[in-house]
Amino acid sequence: MQHYKTHLNDEAGTGALGKSLAHALAPGLAIYLHGDLGAGKTALTRALLHAAGYEGHVKSPTYTLAEPYLLQLRGQPVTLIHFDLYRMAGAEEFLDAGFREHFNQHNICVVEWPEKAEQVLPPPDIQVFLSVRGEGRDVELEALSDKGFQCLARLHFAPNL
Repeated sequence: MQHYKTHLNDEAGTGALGKSLAHALAPGLAIYLHGDLGAGKTALTRALLHAAGYEGHVKSPTYTLAEPYLLQLRGQPVTLIHFDLYRMAGAEEFLDAGFREHFNQHNICVVEWPEKAEQVLPPPDIQVFLSVRGEGRDVELEALSDKGFQCLARLHFAPNL
């Protein structure tokens, strides 16, 4: 599967998608989240992290720009780094902070507002587009690499129709 599109009726649907996505993760993935304020980017990431076994508080990295979380995926330690680039002044700030070094075969990087640094970000494996529609959200997942295709092929999600 290279493309997946559905409607999530409510925040519980966003959580269910995050849970399903957590079970499809693999080290080395770069996932870019697109959507307006309030579209559910942080809610999706929070659900993903909790479903992947993280038990602590998951906060939006709006002010810190990046928050790392140590997880166990299929018995292997992996760090998921949640980036929120909304308040970033420009792509140079991303480079100056040394964030690019986190994009490697060992970490999983989830990036909110990737357009703020698109000139210097590595290409994503998966792009997620979220938009509010009624009480729910439309969501589209698009795989852009072999790793992304493999991840979406492992995704088992039945939306709340």
